[in-house]
Formats: sequence, structure tokens, C-alpha cells
Amino acid sequence: MKYVDEFRDPELIRRISEEIHRLVDPKYQYRFMEVCGGHTFSIFRFGLQDLLPENIELVHGPGCPVCVLPTGRMDDGLSIAQQPDVIFTAFGDVMRVPGQKGTPLELRDRGADIRMVYSPLDALKLAIDHPNRQVILFAIGFETTAPSTALTLMRARDLNISNFSVFSNHVLIMPAIRAILDSPDMRIDGFIGPGHVSTVIGSSPYESITKNYGKPVVISGFEPLDLLQSILMLVKQMRDGRAEVENQYSRVVPSEGNISALKAMKEVFEVRSSFEWRGLGFISNSALKLRSEFAQWDAEVRFRVEGGSVADSKMAQCGEVLKGVLKPHQCKWFGKECTPEHPVGALMVSSEGACAAYYHHVHLRQAAGK
Repeated sequence: MKYVDEFRDPELIRRISEEIHRLVDPKYQYRFMEVCGGHTFSIFRFGLQDLLPENIELVHGPGCPVCVLPTGRMDDGLSIAQQPDVIFTAFGDVMRVPGQKGTPLELRDRGADIRMVYSPLDALKLAIDHPNRQVILFAIGFETTAPSTALTLMRARDLNISNFSVFSNHVLIMPAIRAILDSPDMRIDGFIGPGHVSTVIGSSPYESITKNYGKPVVISGFEPLDLLQSILMLVKQMRDGRAEVENQYSRVVPSEGNISALKAMKEVFEVRSSFEWRGLGFISNSALKLRSEFAQWDAEVRFRVEGGSVADSKMAQCGEVLKGVLKPHQCKWFGKECTPEHPVGALMVSSEGACAAYYHHVHLRQAAGK
């Protein structure tokens, strides 16, 4: 298959759906977690849950980097943004993430110089163009975006750009999956493995999940046929009593990952001993910080960020949704006080957040009676 339309073929979708229905054990309740926020978006957008047997439940995981960003990290970044002669830059989704004193957009309205960028190189260019200002990149994302941050820092070093620094919030997918599996109140039968992250890390890291936890993992693409085929592969593994790593997205994901990207990450970053995740708490070895060799471009060093944990708003039940304990619509604030236009919790901010995806593709349709 070469084109998007082939992955949305109604006849193929129907056939795979029928095969899933035929192979499931009607007496068993399956719980599969899609780790990636992009998968969550596609599941709601294409209504894939409606094509599955009632005894297959899709659990929405912590694969949206904006959603897992804790309030304390947002507050730390915005405290830097309000300092004199600082240009604070971030990706679009970050601009609406609420901290204790507002979102980046709200602080911009109050006079802070906060700008949206489309890539880390955009932030570096701002530093070059404004040599008398300190330009901060509020870097965010899983292994998918960390290589571009690493390469930008290497570029800043090579050009000796002294007024550029990075506030790193890059997180790692594997510790988050392990934290979910170690949670005593969580039952997951298998994982739909993240597609974008896997293009960087490859398939081999997931073998620890299959070997140590006995849970099957199928790395998936993002189209309807990708996801349905991945679910079918998980069902087949469970029927056969297997727990293996399978790569449905082999047209994009190499088994060894992206060697150049991994090399750049290793040169620039090292693993933090602990990092806080919204809804999951502190997870050991789950995030990246700049190596000491790049300390002069580390915003946490330059601005002496103390850090600290801040309790999430009790209004939105983001933590329960992130862990798969609640569905988005089961949060008491969903669609009322918390909407994409006025988000209380981070899961309503990004299009890949479970709450925003459910709101746009299920809630609004139900409200309209469709």
C-alpha cells in the first residue's frame, strides 16, 4: 500500500472488523491501551471503537506530551518568561496549557514576550536575530521531538550562540509504560505501541514489556486499517498465548530505530533520576536533561530553577483519565467547565489529548443528535 486512501478502504475495514469479532473470546473482557495521543485522536476521529466487539475496551494512555506536563513545570517555565529581556518560545499546544497563574497566552496578554515556534531552529533564529535578549525554548515531547532539540543545541554550540537556552521537558515512553503496569489498580492486556516514538527508538525496547510483564505489544500506524490490524494482531497473540513485539508499522518503523537521531540525543542529553508526570507522579529515569557539556545552554542552570511539585487542579480529573481509570466523559467537569475553548485540564488542550479528541469527535456529535 502506498496511499492514504488504501488505509481507509471500507471493504478492508469491514473484513478486519469481522475477523476481530470472529476471533475474540466472548467470555473475556479485553483491555488494550493505545499509548500514543495520535492513536487516540484517530480512534475517536474514525469511530473505530464502534467497529469492535463490546468486550474490547480501548484505554487511552499517557502518550500526549502536553497532557503529561505537570503544573509545576509549566509554572517554572512561565516564571522565566516573566523575567526582563527574555523571549519565551514554545510549540503551539503548550501555549494554552494552564499553570497556577494562567497559560502562556494569558501571560503574553499581560505583557510577557511569549512566542509560538514551529521548530527548535525557529527559536535559535530568534536568538541570532535578537543578540541582546535571552531566548528560551520550552522544549517538550517524547523521543519523537528530542532529536530536533538535540540537533538545535549542537547547532547553537557550533555557532557559539550564548543567548539561547533550552528548558527541557522531554520524557521517555518506556518508564511511563512500566509505571502503568506496576500500578496495582490497572489491568492492561496489551499495548498498541506508539508509531512516532518508535520511528526513533525502534521496536527492541518494548521487549522488556513482553518478557517481564507478559504483555503483547503491536507497534501501529495511524490510519483506520493500521489500528484495526494492530488490534487484530493483539487478539491473535492472546488467543495463541503469546506475548511478543510485533511491528505493524514496518513501512515506517525500522527495528533498530533511527541511529542518527539516537546518537544526537545521546550526545546532548542524559537521563534524569526522577521526573514528575501529571497523573502518574514521579517516575524514575523517565525524562531527559542536558548534559553538563551543554550547561551554558540549559535554562534550568542559567535561571537557577528550583523546581517543585504542584498539586493539579481538583476540578479536572486528568490523572484518572491519563491512567485509564476514567473515560474522558466520566470526568465531572468534562464538556461543562472544561472545554477546548476554556480548558481546565491539559487533556483538553492538545488535539491528541483524550478529552479534546473525545469532545470533538464524540461529544459534539452526540449533542447534535447524530
